[in-house]
Amino acid sequence: MNGAALRLRGRVAARLGDNVDTDLIYPGRYLNITDREQTAAHLFELAYPELRAHLRPGDFIVAGKNFGCGSSREQATAAIKYSGVGAVIAVSFARIFFRNSLNLGLPAVVSAEAVAALAAGEEAELDLAAGRIVSLARGASFQAAPLDPRAIELLEAGGLIPYLKKKYAA
Repeated sequence: MNGAALRLRGRVAARLGDNVDTDLIYPGRYLNITDREQTAAHLFELAYPELRAHLRPGDFIVAGKNFGCGSSREQATAAIKYSGVGAVIAVSFARIFFRNSLNLGLPAVVSAEAVAALAAGEEAELDLAAGRIVSLARGASFQAAPLDPRAIELLEAGGLIPYLKKKYAA
């Protein structure tokens, strides 16, 4: 395991509310786009179109309860990942969205404490294995659900497909 992949630094690019569904993340009218990297052009197009212009590589999105609810479309996760987002921190995730995130190599971190405390524009560091989020400006630390070692392996590999390619290449 690569320890650097277990720690992420980034800026809170946006704070979103509860029940942000996959239609808001990635509109259904673009489901015909098959190149995952092109999905980023339509991230939050209907709900938060200004967000894409403010995203920088490694930024974090902070959200409330049930992030990624709705349909099971993998494109919603792909649009977030290929927009350069380093992680999504939420009070809770829809189960399928959470799994899609791991499969595509996008960290999905559960922490009600951090969601309540982190402000837009704030720099933070995530320790995925320890389940800790630290505000770099304030030095405040927030508990997060530590990711399972198997989930960390998927994230370090860049997602399920790269993980399986590496595993079966030998």
